[in-house]
Amino acid sequence: MRLSELMKGREVPTVKDQHVTGITADSREVESGYLFAALYGTAVDGRNFIEEAAQKGAVAILTDKSYVAEDCSIPCFREDNPRQVLARLASRFYGAEPKTLSAVTGTNGKTSVAHFTRAIWRAMGFEAASIGTLGVILPDTTLPLNYTTPEPVLLHKMLTYLVGQGIDHAVIEASSHGLDQYRLDGARIISAAFTNLTRDHLDYHHSSEDYLLAKIGLISRVLDQNGTAVLNADAEVYPAFLRAANDRAVKVLTYGRAGEQIKLLNIVPNNAGQLITVDIFGKVQEIQLPLAGEFQVMNALCALGLVIGAGGDAVAATRALAGISNVPGRLELVARLANNATIYVDYAHSPDALETVLEAVRSHGNGRIHVVFGCGGDRDKGKRPEMGRIAGLYADHVIVTDDNPRSEDPARIRAEIIVACPEAQNIPDRRDAIEVAIKGLQSDDILVVAGKGHEEGQVTGTKTVPFNDKSVIQKIVAAEGASDER
Repeated sequence: MRLSELMKGREVPTVKDQHVTGITADSREVESGYLFAALYGTAVDGRNFIEEAAQKGAVAILTDKSYVAEDCSIPCFREDNPRQVLARLASRFYGAEPKTLSAVTGTNGKTSVAHFTRAIWRAMGFEAASIGTLGVILPDTTLPLNYTTPEPVLLHKMLTYLVGQGIDHAVIEASSHGLDQYRLDGARIISAAFTNLTRDHLDYHHSSEDYLLAKIGLISRVLDQNGTAVLNADAEVYPAFLRAANDRAVKVLTYGRAGEQIKLLNIVPNNAGQLITVDIFGKVQEIQLPLAGEFQVMNALCALGLVIGAGGDAVAATRALAGISNVPGRLELVARLANNATIYVDYAHSPDALETVLEAVRSHGNGRIHVVFGCGGDRDKGKRPEMGRIAGLYADHVIVTDDNPRSEDPARIRAEIIVACPEAQNIPDRRDAIEVAIKGLQSDDILVVAGKGHEEGQVTGTKTVPFNDKSVIQKIVAAEGASDER
């Protein structure tokens, strides 16, 4: 499209109203005909590459108002919020997205909610996809992603691609980083959900208040004016999200034990998962969920709310719940030993997530609870002793090991965890730690290997070594001669 079309509402010199052939915020990707978004980032200042972009053939620049544009040889659009403008330009440029688009935010549960939402839509006969931590998941393939919420140009490329693949329903995981950086502001989100809020990402947001405000942005800013906010009524910060929804007069659907439209009445764990009793829009129903843990019940009800909030039939959506399966790496049962001990893998890497998982598994067994976990390097250091405290409180046997130490000293990370659980074993090598834990399992014990979930690598320094908790567990179990269940 022409630059004047793309930038409608803003003045474009007629002599420079050229065709725009692409958009990027990465100066290395600039080609002739591109609009370059020169954004100020945490690591790189894109404004330093404006001249280079012009030399490469960029036809326009998008940047902030602090940039002095007198010497710029091409049209330069200086905006109060260039990130938000970029998201809207990307939407305008690519021009297509699935007709039903939903999003979910929260500290924990985003991936499971997206997985369940996609599964419910599929069971209802829709062509559905999800975008998030596990990649772009379509019915027959998965495309890799580097971020939970892609930057806006890639996001809208993906949404256009999904439409081309016949996808009419999609759900996006909205990370706090993605919301803070306005990555979703060009998408028409018609149902938006909030799961929960606990400590995480304070290395980026600096304060709990900033973290909360970033999450609330999904409701206060991104959700379509005619959309539905799907809110966890049991969450401590629920009133803040409800206020944001009411301030915009958007529809509200609440779920949980205190929920109105989707009210959880009872949970009975059993060998097949959990039998739940739920009041859904005034009709009490019993549903057998093939999932472990009350938190997964909440995630399933959140997904139900997203589907209904986006216009889905409540009866058909509820019926689909019984057929959903667990998301890989989220309290996933990966092995059962001959002595009936069970081994789970979970992505829990925050204090609340670890507490939730360890509490959840206790209701599914009569033996001791074992946990193997660590904390990532170059991330929020304050949560390390808190996770150690929780592991010591909720597990009978704790092994602290390495989990993506990155550029930090792994021994120091482990020490910062163990200060709060001095009885824990300290085993640096993650495979060794898992093997020791498995060999120590007695009849009916439960082992949770936490922190990495679906991840396929261990990051030490600048190197990533292939490592998958599930594969490692199953190889150790096979070598021990015990049966395994996948």
